[in-house]
Amino acid sequence: QVQLVESGGGLVQAGGSLRLSCVASGNFFSTNTMGWYRQAPGKQRELVAVITTNGRTNYADSVKGRFTIARDNAAKNTMYLQMDSLKPEDTAVYYCVAGHFDTFDYWGQGTQVTVSS
Repeated sequence: QVQLVESGGGLVQAGGSLRLSCVASGNFFSTNTMGWYRQAPGKQRELVAVITTNGRTNYADSVKGRFTIARDNAAKNTMYLQMDSLKPEDTAVYYCVAGHFDTFDYWGQGTQVTVSS
């Protein structure tokens, strides 16, 4: 089993920045991909960004150039999502996920991000 705990959500004005963190514990090294999903009220869940153990990244078109996903080089079980130039449409609950390639078996509890206009 893998446990994921997110932090760093909050309220920010449009154009501002937030950094989300996710700390993994348990049998974490059984996974090879981590990422972030988000879900806004009334909308489909969206895969925002992913990063593999070898550092390859991929982003949703809606966040390219504004969000950056990274893993802590020292603490391999920690992942970040740096969110810049935030827009009201980025408002959602953000979930840390972990798994293999495009299958995510493990989910965090979610952290709320609210961007005011």
